[in-house]
Amino acid sequence: MNRLARGLALALVVLGLAACGEPAVQYRGSDISGVDFGRRLQLTDHNGQPVSLESLRGRLVVLFFGYMHCPDVCPTTLSDLAQALGLMPPEAAGRVQVLFVTVDPERDTPELLRQFVPHFHPAFLGLHGSPEEVAEVAREFRVVYRKQGEAGALGYLVDHSAGMYVLDARGRPRLYLPYGHSPADIAHDLNLLAAARE
Repeated sequence: MNRLARGLALALVVLGLAACGEPAVQYRGSDISGVDFGRRLQLTDHNGQPVSLESLRGRLVVLFFGYMHCPDVCPTTLSDLAQALGLMPPEAAGRVQVLFVTVDPERDTPELLRQFVPHFHPAFLGLHGSPEEVAEVAREFRVVYRKQGEAGALGYLVDHSAGMYVLDARGRPRLYLPYGHSPADIAHDLNLLAAARE
C-alpha cells in the first residue's frame, strides 16, 4: 500500500471514530463556555439574604438585568422564563434559579422587588444592592445600562442590555440567550444543560 493510500485509510479511520463519538450539543442560544467573565456576583435578594454564585452551586442560574418600571423587555422576559419552567419536567425546573438584578436600585427597593418579581414565578428572586455594587456586578457580566431622562426625575427610563446568561451547576457561564428567545427554546436549552455531563 503506497503512502497516499495509507494516508487516505488513516483519514477514514479518524473520521469513523469521530462519527462514533457523542454528537455535539445543539443549543438554541449562544454557547459561551469558557468566557473569562461572569465569575463573581455578590448582592442581596428581596428577602434580605445574601446571594453569590457560590451560594447557588448545584443549581442552574438564569441571570437577567432589568428594572421594575421597564415598559416591555423586562416583564416580557420574566413572563417567558416562567413559561419556560412550566414546559420543563418538574425535577429539572426545580434545579433552575432565576435571578432578576435591578439596574435601578434607587427606585427598585427590596419591598417593591418582593412584590414584583415573585408575581411572575414564586421561586424567582430579585437582587439589589447599592448603585456601586450593582455597577460592579453589571461590569462583571458585560452588561451596560444608562438612565434616560432628567436627573432626579422619577419618570425616567433605563436603557439596558436585554439578554440573559445561564450559568451551570458549578457557577460557570455557559449560555447567552438573546431577548425574544421563546419559552420553548429557553426550556430546550435549560433541559440540555441540566442533562449535560459536567
